[in-house]
Amino acid sequence: MRFDAAVLRSYESPFTVEEVVLAAGPADGEVLVRVAGCGMCRTDLAVRRSAGRSPLPAVLGHEGAGVVLETGGPDTGLNAGDHVVLSFDSCGRCRNCQGAAPAYCDSFAALNLFGGRKENAERFTDAAGGELAPRWFGQSSFAEYAMVPARNAVRVDPSLPIELLGPLGCGFLTGAGAVFHSFGAGPGESVAVFGAGAVGLAAVMAATAAGAVAVAVDRYPERLALAERLGAVPVHAEVDDLPGRIRKLTDGGARFALDTTGSARLINHALGALRPTGHLGLVARLHTALPLEVGALDRGRRISHICEGDAVPGLLIPRLVGLWRAGRFPFDELIRTYPLRAINEAERDCDAGRVVKPVLIPEGRG
Repeated sequence: MRFDAAVLRSYESPFTVEEVVLAAGPADGEVLVRVAGCGMCRTDLAVRRSAGRSPLPAVLGHEGAGVVLETGGPDTGLNAGDHVVLSFDSCGRCRNCQGAAPAYCDSFAALNLFGGRKENAERFTDAAGGELAPRWFGQSSFAEYAMVPARNAVRVDPSLPIELLGPLGCGFLTGAGAVFHSFGAGPGESVAVFGAGAVGLAAVMAATAAGAVAVAVDRYPERLALAERLGAVPVHAEVDDLPGRIRKLTDGGARFALDTTGSARLINHALGALRPTGHLGLVARLHTALPLEVGALDRGRRISHICEGDAVPGLLIPRLVGLWRAGRFPFDELIRTYPLRAINEAERDCDAGRVVKPVLIPEGRG
């Protein structure tokens, strides 16, 4: 089959929406999905800075959602017509996958970041027959269609606005999962969130839903206003004595902090804002050594990296949908839709902070 997809051909070039070819139907354990919408995540855009580790040309996109058109084999657990949210890939066989920790799959990097599964990779080409990298995060959903392992796909109620649900598979899952799973935050506790982007605001919504006090730190007033509307106490990142301000707001220090910025300065401020035994989680990939201030980890404070919110997508995505239906996780307020052909505009708006979560809609879908 032939369909349109956004192809990134070099690390410096814009995306080009062009015809691509899928030479065969789904193999065992796969499903073919007509994409209704796909979120744009900063992990997609970080490919430009990956120093050649992500093979190009490639079709990116890993926050897809859509409708199953065809299934491969009898054991997918899905049927044609099912509405699904697509999440990250995992092998399903290693110790961590078997232990309900698929985000720490032994093959996570190979399956998601560096080209995807190798099986049947040659069937996906451009219109001239040129090779495209194997599936990004098991889906490559900046496209009208995506071939995905059924393990990646989470069935959802067909009455839901499927075109908006894709970010529940990564960005919103990461922020909410950090609060619900990594921290286990509950009523009366406090969560300081550094960076009020998609992941950070998802953490704010989850903290509020859990009954915790949320503090949001950012440098953009419009992001702080949005965080306040979602239930957080806003604090400007440049305020004098930022850790002291947060400690005052959280009765002696936050129980948990989540950094989404990767800034060494803010990471140290986050540690300084914690109460004794507090836990700081990092979700951004660090590209340099992280200098910690003297005493930053004293008195039982700890720091860890959190991948995909420590989530099992098949469990957390339905929970987030339920919270949204109850008015307690209004993720749709963070979304702006763009037609797939406007992908470069969406990228520019994302880089400039003009949009929290762009969602690309393939042609003919709105």
